[in-house]
Amino acid sequence: MTAVTRRLLELGMIREVETTPSRGGRPAVLLGLVGTAARAVGVKVAADHLTIVGVRLDGEVLGETTQPFDAAHPDALARLADALSPFCADTSGAPPLLGVGVGIPGVVADPEVGSVDAPILQWSSKPVGAELRSRLGQPVIVENDVNAVAVAERLYGNGRDLDCFLVVTIGSGVGSALVQDGVVFRGARGAAGEFGHVPVSVDGPLCRCGRRGCLEAMIGSAALVESARAAGAIEAGQGLEILTARAEAGLEAARDVFAQAGETLGRAIAVLANVLDPRQVLILGEGTSAWSLWEGTFLRTAEAHLTGRLAFTVDPWDDSRWAQGAAALVLAAPFDSRGTGGRESEKVLAKLAGEGRST
Repeated sequence: MTAVTRRLLELGMIREVETTPSRGGRPAVLLGLVGTAARAVGVKVAADHLTIVGVRLDGEVLGETTQPFDAAHPDALARLADALSPFCADTSGAPPLLGVGVGIPGVVADPEVGSVDAPILQWSSKPVGAELRSRLGQPVIVENDVNAVAVAERLYGNGRDLDCFLVVTIGSGVGSALVQDGVVFRGARGAAGEFGHVPVSVDGPLCRCGRRGCLEAMIGSAALVESARAAGAIEAGQGLEILTARAEAGLEAARDVFAQAGETLGRAIAVLANVLDPRQVLILGEGTSAWSLWEGTFLRTAEAHLTGRLAFTVDPWDDSRWAQGAAALVLAAPFDSRGTGGRESEKVLAKLAGEGRST
C-alpha cells in the first residue's frame, strides 16, 4: 500500500489531507483525491435530447449542457459525437480527459463493445461504442443508464456506505439496478434490472416492448396520462404536468391515478426486494417530482408484502445527475476489479497513469 500510494502521490492523483494521532506507531496520514488531476465526460441519451457533463476526478461537475436530439435520425451517432466533441477538446487549464461514459435507456450486453438494443430509442444492435471511439479518439464505456446511476450512487451518493442496495427509477420508463458487494450486477447478457418489463397484469395495456401488462406500461409517464384521460381527470391533448397539478390541487380522479400507481409499484418492489434482499432501496428519476402523490399507497403496499423491514430513500434526480452517472463509468474504472469495461477500462487506467497531474 505504501508503494501504491507513493506512486499516486507522485502522479498527483491523491494528496495528504491530514494526520491522525499516533497510537504507538507513526501518525496515520489521511489521503484524498485531487479533483483537478483528471476529468471524464458523461452523456445521458434520451429519445429527444442529450444531457452532457464534464466531471472532475472527485465527481464535481465542471460544466453541462442539454440539447435536442433525434435518436431515430439515420445519423444519430454522428450527431451524438458532434455534441460530445466540445467536451472532449483539450482546452487551456482543463484536466486531462480520461474517457467518455454513455448512459443508454436499453440493454448493453458488454460495456466494452457498447452495442445497444433500446426500443425507446428505436435502436437495435446500434454500435454506439465503436462509432464514438472512432469519431472521438477516446476510451468510451457504454452502459444501461440505470446501471450508470447506480455506479454514481456507489461512488458519491446514498450508496457509498452500502455493500448491497437496489436502485429503482420511475419516469417515462421504469428501471432498476442491483449493487452487490459494491459492484453492479449485470446478469448473463447485461439485461439484469429490466424491471419495467416485469409482467404485472395478464390483460394489461400494450407495452412498447410488444408485450402486454408490463410494469412500465402500467405506471410509466405515458401510462399515467392514459389512465387519467380514461378517468376524466384530464382532457385529450393534456399531459402529465396538468395531471400532477390537478392531483396536487386535490382533484380526486387525478389523485387516484397516482395512488394506483403507488400501489402497483409498491407490490412490484416488494417482490423484487424479497428475492434480492437489499439493505436499502433508492428511488430516483423524474417521477419522484410528484412522489408525495405516490408515497402513501406505495409504502402501505410495500410494507404489507415485504418479508422484513427495508429502508426506502427517495432522491429527486435530474438529467445532469444521470449524465454524471455516465461519467462515473469512466471514473470507476480504476476500482473495477471485475474488468467490466474491458480494454476501455485499461485505456482509462493507462491515461490516468500517463497523463494525470495535479494543476
